[in-house]
Amino acid sequence: MATSAPTSVRPVFVLGCPRSGTTLLQLMLHAHPRIALPPETRFVLPAYEGRLRFGDLRDPGNRAGLAAWITGRKETRFDELGLDADTVAERIEGGPPTLGSALGITLRSYAERHGKVRWGDKRPAYALHVEEILRLFPDAQFVHLVRDGRDCVASLMGMPWWHRGFHEAVATWAQVMDVTRRYARRLGPDSWHELRFEDLVAHPEPQLRELCRYLGEEYDPGMTEPRRVAEKAVPARKTWHRRTHGALDTTRAGSWQQRLTPDQIRLCDAVLGDRLVRNGYELSGAVRPDPAELLHYRRVAALRRAAHAKRRMLDRLARVREPGPVSAAPSFTTSEFRA
Repeated sequence: MATSAPTSVRPVFVLGCPRSGTTLLQLMLHAHPRIALPPETRFVLPAYEGRLRFGDLRDPGNRAGLAAWITGRKETRFDELGLDADTVAERIEGGPPTLGSALGITLRSYAERHGKVRWGDKRPAYALHVEEILRLFPDAQFVHLVRDGRDCVASLMGMPWWHRGFHEAVATWAQVMDVTRRYARRLGPDSWHELRFEDLVAHPEPQLRELCRYLGEEYDPGMTEPRRVAEKAVPARKTWHRRTHGALDTTRAGSWQQRLTPDQIRLCDAVLGDRLVRNGYELSGAVRPDPAELLHYRRVAALRRAAHAKRRMLDRLARVREPGPVSAAPSFTTSEFRA
């Protein structure tokens, strides 16, 4: 059966600070009858960063090597997509000779498996790699989910996979907010949409209606019940996402007041204050933090900024050595979808 696609089926990328609710938003979008966002993958950014190793993709043998890298390694989490590796590899080998096309084929195959037209991906890390996503998918639409930085920090501190400490958690939220603010200004309302986690869980329908308008899609009421797709779209190993299997929960908003210590709250208010207020969050009114704590934070934040600048520099050096274009072929956003 053929399903007519609109003139644009632009890929959708959800991003934000870790623990800002991006998985919940992924499920809401995945519940839409035309949109499919997979469980968090690990092949888009690593493939881009290691793109030189795959060689000139105009060579079918090199495309075969890239396909094997995507579909055959546990690290890419391809196995969590429920796709047949041989079929996807064959499509990549026979597809357009660019990295973006190969990655797009994989993500679009996931959408086709669910009988949907729109495809994309969700990963908090994309917040610091918008430039890379745009090189791969120049027509991408970004959705940035913002959550109170103090709640993100408190949640990160409770995650079994977070081992970087409190100051690093604070610096992570600050950096994400700074970087995404620049891209929001640069890309504008046609390619960048922002919403707050607290508003999404408290008033899901108006928030999702506005999101659908941005995407050029009709709103679907099923989007307000993400738990209906959580069992299929959230890997069982991710026990920290267990709340997505239940009803929308507003009780976690503002829980930082009980989960952070007074000293931690003082530091958050001091270093995140302007960003918090700019996004509609009230400060606690706490006194200034200990100078030693403030100095520690500034060192951690400076190291994060330096690492980000180094990645940008290395990326620009790698571009000089690229054997060909990396962008996905235009057919990914204009061709007719068939299910």
